Amino acid sequence: MLQTRNLPVTRAYRTGFTLIELLVVLVILGLLAGLVGPNVLNALGGAKTKTAGVQIKALEQNLEMYKLDVGRFPTTSQGLNALVQKPGDADGWNGPYLKSGVPKDPWKNDYHYKYPGEKGEYDILSYGQDNSPGGEGEDSDVGNW
Repeated sequence: MLQTRNLPVTRAYRTGFTLIELLVVLVILGLLAGLVGPNVLNALGGAKTKTAGVQIKALEQNLEMYKLDVGRFPTTSQGLNALVQKPGDADGWNGPYLKSGVPKDPWKNDYHYKYPGEKGEYDILSYGQDNSPGGEGEDSDVGNW
């Protein structure tokens, strides 16, 4: 017959992680955050610039509808608000041309409108995150040119 021996348990089984294991995991997470984080932030900035471009295209279409009805584009002083509220001298105005008012750019600033424009028949632009002319990255100007 086979005899079994009971060996004394010299080491108690411990549950949990050692300090070394936790430090290794933290280092790996830090490296991942360092590599992935900047790419995610750059993609977010690019998305805001693209959103401004899409909004400007929509404003252009509404301005064209305004011109078809009134026979001219709004003046610089009338601005994009002429798409929402009828200016006094806009015979044939058939608006409002925007359902929910003039949108803000993705950085919560007003769009700038000039008629006649410097780069086209009219200019619609956002000055980017810094809301001042020029700049690079998220501070760069986005317009209809």
